[in-house]
Amino acid sequence: MASSALICDTEQWKALQAHVGAIQKTHLRDLMADADRCKAMTAEFEGIFLDYSRQQATGETIEKLLKLAEAAKLKEKIEKMFKGEKINTTENRSVLHVALRAPRDAVINSDGVNVVPEVWSVKDKIKQFSETFRSGSWVGATGKALTNVVSVGIGGSFLGPLFVHTALQTDPEAAECAKGRQLRFLANVDPVDVARSIKDLDPETTLVVVVSKTFTTAETMLNARTLKEWIISSLGPQAVSKHMIAVSTNLKLVKEFGIDPNNAFAFWDWVGGRYSVCSAVGVLPLSLQYGFPIVQKFLEGASSIDNHFHSSSFEKNIPVLLGLLSVWNVSFLGYPARAILPYSQALEKLAPHIQQLSMESNGKGVSIDGVPLPLETGEIDFGEPGTNGQHSFYQLIHQGRVIPCDFIGVVKSQQPVYLKGETVSNHDELMSNFFAQPDALAYGKTPEQLHSEKVPEHLIPHKTFKGNRPSLSLLLPTLSAYEIGQLLSIYEHRIAVQGFVWGINSFDQWGVELGKSLASQVRKQLHGSRMEGKPVEGFNHSTSSLLARYLAPPTPYDSTVLPKV
Repeated sequence: MASSALICDTEQWKALQAHVGAIQKTHLRDLMADADRCKAMTAEFEGIFLDYSRQQATGETIEKLLKLAEAAKLKEKIEKMFKGEKINTTENRSVLHVALRAPRDAVINSDGVNVVPEVWSVKDKIKQFSETFRSGSWVGATGKALTNVVSVGIGGSFLGPLFVHTALQTDPEAAECAKGRQLRFLANVDPVDVARSIKDLDPETTLVVVVSKTFTTAETMLNARTLKEWIISSLGPQAVSKHMIAVSTNLKLVKEFGIDPNNAFAFWDWVGGRYSVCSAVGVLPLSLQYGFPIVQKFLEGASSIDNHFHSSSFEKNIPVLLGLLSVWNVSFLGYPARAILPYSQALEKLAPHIQQLSMESNGKGVSIDGVPLPLETGEIDFGEPGTNGQHSFYQLIHQGRVIPCDFIGVVKSQQPVYLKGETVSNHDELMSNFFAQPDALAYGKTPEQLHSEKVPEHLIPHKTFKGNRPSLSLLLPTLSAYEIGQLLSIYEHRIAVQGFVWGINSFDQWGVELGKSLASQVRKQLHGSRMEGKPVEGFNHSTSSLLARYLAPPTPYDSTVLPKV
């Protein structure tokens, strides 16, 4: 087992703590006046440009953070991940989402075996199946081609693929490939989500993809059984094998469910759920919708950042710089949240995906060796596309709490519009705010400026902006499948860097287990009370009272009732 020494006990950590006071005395207005500093606080890779000059940091801060990375053995930890060593020690697993998008000739080992050929075997199978499906050769029970796909999964089996799908929908090349098709996702066990996911769909032309590694995930399997019944009630039991496929490794349960095991697509224990969008979890439904060539471009984009992360010096390594700055903001400046603000509606599902990716990875209270941490890890991630967010929560980030912000912009819009007679194009109007908001946060507005503008005295306190609120800007050249893959990989590795520095395990998620365990007890109680009239017992007074209220109306289950479509 690795040493149980905590990073916060190192001299490098203490040097950063001592450095905080000098930074807090310096306003971003003054830091931004140093052109050489601003120029130095940038990094670029394949046209992706990072400007972090609006962080509350100096060149000295960055030097100290790089020394902290050295103390945390960041380079060695990254190398271990890429070599397939079992860095997820609590589950004794490798962490190899990078292998999911590696080139065919790459060598990435787990347990001494190169996993890349197996990954490509699954991708080749997806390519072949998606081409058969999209050509119309795969037909349903009544002989009709299938044009609608409902992907059933939850957590990482839902949020990542939904983010990519939403981003691709308005990319011209991807949209052309998706004409006449629909891809929907069913995640929540709430029957409302079932109703929404199949609204206006015809079972005759619908394929259901059930995504569950073990084929036992409670919510996913209940939803899968619900859609199975929807198909059977319309087309008969023999239709299941034509209208349902699986992403799973449990071929026995797949077969028992009624799905042909030949139509099950594998993924592996070394792929964490929230890192699985580049596996069959995401690649299969996305390939059915857009075609495998589009999805392969997405994977190649992610792979390009993998290589940049693995091989670039830390001084110009975008994921490393982002991860170190996040550690600085959380652990030293005391900012517990991060706003993800993409100035692109196509990225509207980025923040929800990063919420899971970040908060499930780094929301830990002990070190990787099980030592309680005397410091906070992880961030509260939230966000909304600009300019919608400006009319929602920007009031708070300008004049309320200090929340570091990620501004993400795109040079070339997926859907450019320019109206004759307008001052600027629609995209330029959007991007005007992308460039203005970081400066507004950094510089603020002083009472002296307001006095010079003849603002009434009683309004001066209300219109004063203190500024000194950190942000960073990430500018992408376009938003094609390739850049979407790059953006995903940047955030995946940034989050891993934070965990590596904090000395935690960013690849397990034991915190989700307790609630699920307690829910199983409630499930048994609900069944007993509904079906056998058993009294509520074995719970605390509050939960017992709530359950009694919930169970009060006598509403026996009717298994024949399905959502209307």
